[in-house]
Amino acid sequence: MICALNGPAAGYGFDLALGCDIRLMSDRAKLVPAFAKRGIVPESGGTWYLPRLIGWARSCEIGFLGEDILPDRALELGLVNRVVAHDALLTEAMRWAEKISANAPLGIKAMKRLFRHGLSQDFESHTHHVLMQLLLLFRSDDFKEGLTAFLEKRPPEFRGR
Repeated sequence: MICALNGPAAGYGFDLALGCDIRLMSDRAKLVPAFAKRGIVPESGGTWYLPRLIGWARSCEIGFLGEDILPDRALELGLVNRVVAHDALLTEAMRWAEKISANAPLGIKAMKRLFRHGLSQDFESHTHHVLMQLLLLFRSDDFKEGLTAFLEKRPPEFRGR
């Protein structure tokens, strides 16, 4: 899921953005984690996502201070993948989406699931799950197409099977 932040993302909007896989941010946008200034906590996943994305101390800084986060700072903190000129934001988000959608959908889906599960597993357990997933993917038409396309030096045409 790609989030294209084109303006202020406050409260629920801030938490919603954190839950996306990729975040692109307009040079005119800002993140507004003002929960502490309202006497509340991030209620929509922010307390779960933020420490995992940027660590404990920086999460505390953002949460406790409640200050707006401008694009350059969001990029520096790793809260966004890229800052883009406002007028180019949607074009850039679509470019990323097209590049991702050209890849094997079964592999992308499995990768996303493994990234999430890996956050709560020890290394040995996680590598076991990766191996099990690879054994399934090796039997897919997408894997065969990816390998064939590589050998034939052409772009693959994945079908999600």
